[in-house]
This record gives sequence, C-alpha cells and structure tokens, in this order.
Amino acid sequence: MITSALRIFDLSLGQMLWSRRSVFLALLAGGPVGLALGIRVILLLTPAQLPMVNGARMSGTAIFGLIIWLLYLRFIIPVLGAFYGTSLIADEVEDKTITYLFTRPIPRGAVLVGKYLAYLLCTILLVLPSAVIVYFIVTPLGGGSIGEQFPSLLSDLGMLAVGLAAYGALFALVGATFKRPLVVGLVFTFGWEPGVLIFPGYLKHATIAFYLQALVPHAMPNEESVVGGILQLFNEIPPLETSLASLAGITLVALWLASRATQTREFVLDQ
Repeated sequence: MITSALRIFDLSLGQMLWSRRSVFLALLAGGPVGLALGIRVILLLTPAQLPMVNGARMSGTAIFGLIIWLLYLRFIIPVLGAFYGTSLIADEVEDKTITYLFTRPIPRGAVLVGKYLAYLLCTILLVLPSAVIVYFIVTPLGGGSIGEQFPSLLSDLGMLAVGLAAYGALFALVGATFKRPLVVGLVFTFGWEPGVLIFPGYLKHATIAFYLQALVPHAMPNEESVVGGILQLFNEIPPLETSLASLAGITLVALWLASRATQTREFVLDQ
C-alpha cells in the first residue's frame, strides 16, 4: 500500500504542478501578497497612516493577523481543499483515465492516498511561501518587529498545513463518494461552515474551521467596528489539545474512508 501510494504520488505531483488548477492555486495564493504590496505602497506614497483601534494605532502585526484570519483561514484554505480534494478521483472519472490506474497491480485505495499526498505537498509549497512573503511585507508597518513575531509566523504556517491536510482529506472523501463532489464541497465551505459558526450550539463542532481557529496565534480583534463585529461571531475557541486531536482524527478518518470508498465503489464512466 505504501509503495503503491508513493508511486502514485510521484506520478500525480508533476501533473498537479503543471495543470490548469495550478494557475488557479497560484492566483489564489498570490492574492494576499498583492493586497500586502498594495497596503505597503499606499502607505509609502501617501501621508495616510494606519487606522486607529480603541485610540491606538493599528500595527503591522495586527494587519497580518487579519489577513491570516479573513483570507487564509476563512477563504483560501477551504477553497483549495474543496477544489483539489474533490478532484482527486472525480477528475480521473471525468477524463475517463481512472481505468488505466485501476488496471495496475496496486490497491485502489493507494491511488487516492498517493494523489492526496501530491495535493498536500503542492498546496503547501505555494500557500506557505505566500504567507511568509505577506509577513515580511506587512509586519514592519507601524513599527512592528519581524523577529519578535517570528514564533507566531511559525504557528501560522503549521496551522495552514494542518488546515490543508484536514480539508483535503474531508473533500477527498466527498470526491470519492458523490457524483458531483464540487457542488457538495462548495456548499459545505460557503454554506454549512459559515452558517453554523454564527449560531450557538453544538453544530459548530461538525466543522473544521471551529477547531482550526484555535491554532491561530493572533488574538481576535475586539474593536467596535464592522470587521470586529463580524469576527466576534466566531470568537468561541475550543482548547488547543481538543482542536489538535479533532483535526488529526478528522484527517485520518476521512482519508481512511475515502480510501475505502475508492476501493469498493463501482465507477461508471459516461459514454
């Protein structure tokens, strides 16, 4: 199983890096970099200063924290998981190439595991450097210190990797189970998760974002503003140990179920 998965990983990595989806991934990862450069250029070319929060000037560290919260955690990580995770098997079915993989003398589940590992490495290699570039562009604003906040950056990078792993495994299960997996993935990403996180109760425990937000080292903004008010809706954070255990469990169980579904499902190719 391991040897077969590594062979599929080697085959799939090159395909993912040079596919049309990689262009979408590069644009998505480059969005925060472009935003950070825009903020830096505006502050250099105009006398405008950083906004005030509760009577104090907002720092570059706080801006970086907002970018992590709003762009990476709430948008980029779930979207990449949905677009890539659901396509691991669905694209092979749609292109009618899955037969060539399944006729090889390897377990069917190894095909999904190998492609999942390729997805994980591909997204990590683009998303994490994007966050590092944003950090070095934004953090010095307002007198912020790059060195003092470096441990928080490492925590951010770890959180992004864990999020990519969890969302990718969940949506790999969706892709191996449903005939139109991308629709299910987008409904979960933009419908289910934002909806249940707003309302009190236990439904939020059935989301990845609820556990993932406990890994973010930045404090939740508490200013009386539109952004602060929106973010306060997501301010309930579970214990760190619970979040790590839950995310690890979601990733492993979802990947095992996806591998099992790939092994047992009868894939019917459209003529």
